[in-house]
Amino acid sequence: MKKIILYAFAGIVLFAACNKKSEHNHDAHSDHGHAHEGHHHDAVKLLFTEYTDDYELFVEADPFVKGHTTQVLAHFTSIKDFKPLSNASVTLSLINGKNVLSKTLNKPNKPGIYKFSISPKVNGATQMVFEIKEAKSTKKISINNVSVYGDEHTAIHIAEKKQPKKVVGAINFTKEQSWKIDFATVFPKKQELGQVIKSTAQVLPGQTSELIVTAKTNGVVRYNKHLLEGQKVNKGDILLSISGNGLVDDNAELRYAEAKANFELAKSVYDRKLALSKEQIVSEKEVETAKTEYAKAEAIFNNLKKNFTKNGQVVISPYSGNIKHVLVNNGQYIQVGTPILCVANSNNFIVKAEIQQKYYPYLTQIYSANIKSLIDNKIYTLDQLNGKIISYGKYIDEDEGYLLPVNFMIEANDAFLPGSFNDIYIKTKSKNKLTTIPNTALIEEQGNYFVFVQITPEMFEKREVKIGVSDGIDTEIISGLNSNSRVVSKGAVIVKLAAVSNTLDPHAGHVH
Repeated sequence: MKKIILYAFAGIVLFAACNKKSEHNHDAHSDHGHAHEGHHHDAVKLLFTEYTDDYELFVEADPFVKGHTTQVLAHFTSIKDFKPLSNASVTLSLINGKNVLSKTLNKPNKPGIYKFSISPKVNGATQMVFEIKEAKSTKKISINNVSVYGDEHTAIHIAEKKQPKKVVGAINFTKEQSWKIDFATVFPKKQELGQVIKSTAQVLPGQTSELIVTAKTNGVVRYNKHLLEGQKVNKGDILLSISGNGLVDDNAELRYAEAKANFELAKSVYDRKLALSKEQIVSEKEVETAKTEYAKAEAIFNNLKKNFTKNGQVVISPYSGNIKHVLVNNGQYIQVGTPILCVANSNNFIVKAEIQQKYYPYLTQIYSANIKSLIDNKIYTLDQLNGKIISYGKYIDEDEGYLLPVNFMIEANDAFLPGSFNDIYIKTKSKNKLTTIPNTALIEEQGNYFVFVQITPEMFEKREVKIGVSDGIDTEIISGLNSNSRVVSKGAVIVKLAAVSNTLDPHAGHVH
């Protein structure tokens, strides 16, 4: 079985390598291919990278020589999703003092790629400016300290000195490759990350959002319709009835009929005496006595009428929600006070975690938590769930396994089911700011952790790092990375696979 898996993996890698090679050969002859066209494949290129709030700009250009046509290949990536800019007009301007040379492309040569041919008219220090016009916005990206030289030899010689330092084992991963996958890069960030308490938490309905409906009489259960757990009900819906028909004692129907008869009789007596009093046939005292008896009979009858009919107790839904539990069966005899069913209307959930006693000193410092959903396998922050911490245990309960409860409240969310158990990362305050990166940036190999550091937007270095605490979303980096090292935060596994295919394909890398 292991041999089959190894052969299959080798086949996939070889296929990827062959595919890259054929793609390289195909695009080398395309009219809209990479800017290497017309030059030797190993010709020296100037590389520029700029980031704004909206775009990543990666530029590959020939050395700039006065009077010579320079090929400038600009890759534009949207920062919000790291996908190519596909529908914009871009103007490239070379600005040297009062001399401005501009060229506009109304659409990309390929999604995200704009290929300019431009001939500088003057030499010296020049500013390269890209103006991006989209449907609702116009943005500029400037690259300073661009030099235009008077002769090609000098330009190439200096460009060679500016090449990125060669890194052994560097991984080529082109923009076209990154645009096809879920990909992103970020700088490490500094954040206050204190003790993180990882535990398991149970999601429970809010205590005020559940109601157990109980029987108000003895009798036999009669379903009006199917009652199933999870079934949606509306406030006032008739769910079932409890009939005491045929019972010798505490017959609800008999009490209802008796109360109705007493009410009707009392009303009749009162109406008759009220009419006679107008003719002064009966005294005012008799009228008052009849009125009192009528009021008592009416109150008793109205109280029964709310919950009973001639067929027994009618059980209605107390509010709109879902049936959580059905506690009785159709045809079952029950007594007064018996729980019938539970209706839940959960606007809020309680998330209850239980933690070890050793973390008690940190409980006063809790300020947030990250909770992992078993439904979509995502981790949500307490802010995303509009949640808050509501309490924590201050004593040890033997029934809780000598653990301390910590309770959070969150808004009801489809990502969490009441009763389910989920991983939780409880965060405590700290005065120290730690260097962290997203967990998705980390690659684990045999207990060691690595990240892919960006050399250029198309070249990456695999680097080992030492990690510290993690809150489920971000992890502390103890060593191996500085704050200026941009790392792959999404798609790191694909870059790792690309490293394997790069070792097999000498042409891997530029497949524009």
